[in-house]
Amino acid sequence: MPDSGLTTPAQAAFTREEWQVRVDLAACYRLVDRFGLTDLIYNHITARIPGEDGAFLINPYGLRYDEVRASNLVKIDIDGNLLAPSDYSINPAGFTIHSAIHAARHDVFCIIHTHSDAGSAVSCLEGGFMPLTQAGFQFHDRLAYHDYEGIALDLDERERLVADFGDYHSMILRNHGLLVTGASMGEAFKRIYYLEQACRLQMSVLASGRAITQPPPDVMEKTARQFEGGGAGSVMKSGKPVSVWSAYLRLLDAEEPDYKT
Repeated sequence: MPDSGLTTPAQAAFTREEWQVRVDLAACYRLVDRFGLTDLIYNHITARIPGEDGAFLINPYGLRYDEVRASNLVKIDIDGNLLAPSDYSINPAGFTIHSAIHAARHDVFCIIHTHSDAGSAVSCLEGGFMPLTQAGFQFHDRLAYHDYEGIALDLDERERLVADFGDYHSMILRNHGLLVTGASMGEAFKRIYYLEQACRLQMSVLASGRAITQPPPDVMEKTARQFEGGGAGSVMKSGKPVSVWSAYLRLLDAEEPDYKT
């Protein structure tokens, strides 16, 4: 039932838990837009609604990422059916990839899929992704690959995509783009930011035509494990971890506060 303690008309239609996911997901759309990872009105970021098995939120089809708000996100089930009235529809084909992973991986809270320039370029390379810098090493031996089968309209592809994804948290969709997941919105956002950054740097290094150097595999593995152990994110302030997500929510609160309406 809706939480009567919520104060605005927009919030009053939702439980407190759902509203918080809506606010965070709208923020993620705005930040992905700010970092130039959009493809016109296409692509999606999806998130589970806690306590509602099989309920997810997705962007309204036809809106730019900078137009997404907490209140206009669309509530759907695993098959893309509407679970609540909405003034908007969704792009069913666009949910094919997301539904496959959400159905198979209940540990995944958020999925971000992009057609970004650098990520798409790396997806076309026969050798795929090359971790070359500190932030890129977090993806060392931690990326799945899925071969291109055409626009994701064939629901049969979901089985093959899930098999390829396995227990990884990120994937290169060959000749297509990038996909990352997270147990939280902040985790997923950091992953897409750093995977795109690593792809951009890889393409820049390859374009130089110079010989490439990488640390030994054991050093890259060590660095990946350091990231998994918290890395710089283990820094504490007033008893709480310093958070990239909180830092960028402050930016949105100052410059785009309508995301949480």
